[in-house]
Amino acid sequence: MSLLSPSRKRSSSSSQVDRVEAFARTIPTDEPESDGTLEWDSTTIVVVRVFAGDAVGLGYTYTHDAAVRLIEDKLAPAVRGVDVETDLSHAWHELGHLLRNVGRPGMGFMALSAVDIALWDLRARLLGQPLVDVLGGVRDEAAVYGSGGFTSYSLERIAEQLGGWVAQGIPRVKMKVGRSPDDDPARVDAARVAIGDTTELYVDANGAFDRDEAVHWANRYANDWGVTWFEEPVSSADADGLRHVREHSPPQLQVAAGEYAYVPADFLNLLRANAVDCLQIDVTRCGGYTGFLNAAGLAEQFGLQISAHCAPQASTHICCAVPHFRHIEYFHDHVRVERELFDGVLEPQGGALRPDRSRAGHGLELKA
Repeated sequence: MSLLSPSRKRSSSSSQVDRVEAFARTIPTDEPESDGTLEWDSTTIVVVRVFAGDAVGLGYTYTHDAAVRLIEDKLAPAVRGVDVETDLSHAWHELGHLLRNVGRPGMGFMALSAVDIALWDLRARLLGQPLVDVLGGVRDEAAVYGSGGFTSYSLERIAEQLGGWVAQGIPRVKMKVGRSPDDDPARVDAARVAIGDTTELYVDANGAFDRDEAVHWANRYANDWGVTWFEEPVSSADADGLRHVREHSPPQLQVAAGEYAYVPADFLNLLRANAVDCLQIDVTRCGGYTGFLNAAGLAEQFGLQISAHCAPQASTHICCAVPHFRHIEYFHDHVRVERELFDGVLEPQGGALRPDRSRAGHGLELKA
C-alpha cells in the first residue's frame, strides 16, 4: 500500500514510483584496513533503484546487506505510488515513521537514505535537470580532502597515498590514528614529509582515546605536525567529551564529528553540547538528501559549517546546494567502490568535484 492517501495522488502516473529494487555488493579492499577502533577487509554497498515508467532513480548506502531485506519488506511497499514531483518531504517523514519499531538510528535510516537519494535522483531525471539545480545550487564545485592513511598501512603506503592526492591537486588530506599511539609519531612524520609543509593535515581517531588522552594528542598533533582537524578524538556518543577536547585544544585545531548522527536529534545533541567546530553529515546515513538538508539547516542555526562524510559521488550535488559548506571526504574505500559500480563518476579537479550539468540527476548509472 502506498503511504499517500488517494486525495494526494496525481491523476497522471508519469512521476509516480511503480517499482523499487534493492541489492547489495561486497567489494574487497585492496589490502587489509584498520582505524583506531575497527578492522575490515571489504566494503558493502546497498544500491536502490526506483522506477517511474522508463525513468530510473539511483541511490545507495554503505551498510550490511541485511538492509536489502529491510528496504524490500518495509520501505518499498510504501514508496510505490509516491509522486516524486510533489511528495518527497511527506514521503521522508512517513518512511521514518514506518521505521519506529525497527529502529530509526542506524541501519533503518541508512536504508531510508538510499531510498531518499534514489527518489531525488528520479525527480531530477524526470525534470531533465542536474540534481544540483533541482536542489538549488549555490556553487559550481565542492572542495574535497583525501582520506585514508589507515593504521594498517606501512609508512611507505601512507606516504604514497597521501602524497598522491597532493600530486593530484588536493590540498588537504586525512589519516587514521589511535590504534597504537606509540607508532603514530612515525606515521604522522611520514605523512607530513610526503605532503609537504603547505598541505593541510587532518587526523581521525574514530573514538580511540579517552578525554585526557585526546587532549594530550590534540596538543601534540597541532604543535608538532601542524594538524588542523581532529576527528572523533573521543566517541561521538560522548558529546561532553568532544566539548572538553575542543576547550583544551590549541585554537588552530578543530574538532569534528557527526558521521554517526542519523536522525535530527543526533545532530541537535552535538550542536547543543557545543561538541564540534565543524559538523559532519553522511548523506548515506542521515536520511539521504532530505535528511542532509535538515541537518545542514540545524548547523546553520548554530553558526557552523558542515563537511560531508564519505560517499563522495552521492555527496557532490547536495554539497553544491548548501551555503555553509567546507568539504567532502574523498574516502579511499568509497572512491574504489563507486568507480567499480557506476558510470558517470566525477574525478577531482583542482581539489574539488564539479557536478556534470550535462547529465540529469546526480549523473551516476549502474555499470552493466
